[in-house]
Amino acid sequence: MSTVLLFDVGNTNTKICLADERGLGESYTLPTRPANTADDWGIKVESILSRESVSPSEVEACVISSVVPPLDPLLGRMSRRFLESEALFVPDDLAIPIENEYFMPSQVGADILVTAYAAREAFDCNNLIIVDFGTATTLACVVGNAFKGGLICPGIRSSAAALAGGTAKLPPVSLKLPYDEFRWGRSTSECLNQGLVYGFADMVEGLCHRLADQMDDDPPLVVATGGLAGEIAEHCPAIGEVRPDLLMEGLWYGYYK
Repeated sequence: MSTVLLFDVGNTNTKICLADERGLGESYTLPTRPANTADDWGIKVESILSRESVSPSEVEACVISSVVPPLDPLLGRMSRRFLESEALFVPDDLAIPIENEYFMPSQVGADILVTAYAAREAFDCNNLIIVDFGTATTLACVVGNAFKGGLICPGIRSSAAALAGGTAKLPPVSLKLPYDEFRWGRSTSECLNQGLVYGFADMVEGLCHRLADQMDDDPPLVVATGGLAGEIAEHCPAIGEVRPDLLMEGLWYGYYK
């Protein structure tokens, strides 16, 4: 059975997932470095395939969602040289069947459209809000089969890094809470963890209520994705579903449906 490689190229990391017509397989996360060469990416991909006992000749396509344009031609060359297959970029090479109602549709990141499409395929609710905890925290609103727009907010890790980089005495934070309830911090680490986790949870909670007011009478289902989705969802009642691999699901739907 042939394999497809799914790429989620983000500003911080690139996630690569093996898939076939049965569904998603193993995934790997590499740092996004646009300055790397096509050969560098090819050697990394060959290493992943070897670990999964997959021959490069078994890869029929690379399906790519990218928000880092300088990396796109490198991945295209890598796919042709190392895999002898084409790189399909969404939405240019592989259309995403969801209406884009942005004033300037080209400004919408591929990742937003792919996760919106994946949520639309996965859930029956007419109204959806997809919260992606990535380098930025994004909230995308879907009504019916249309992406209506949304919000872009700071990311959790980038906010933590900005705090650490701009102050001399703040320690690094784990963004994981060893307890289930809110309490005031009694150390600098506790103050940072509580402030970031509960701060972002309450931000998402409030924004989801505001966005819901813009939709019709159907309450929206809020779907969270991204690396910290699970941690924040524990403290954010608005979030109804956590789908860490929502973007990969969308790429899979786009290629196989």
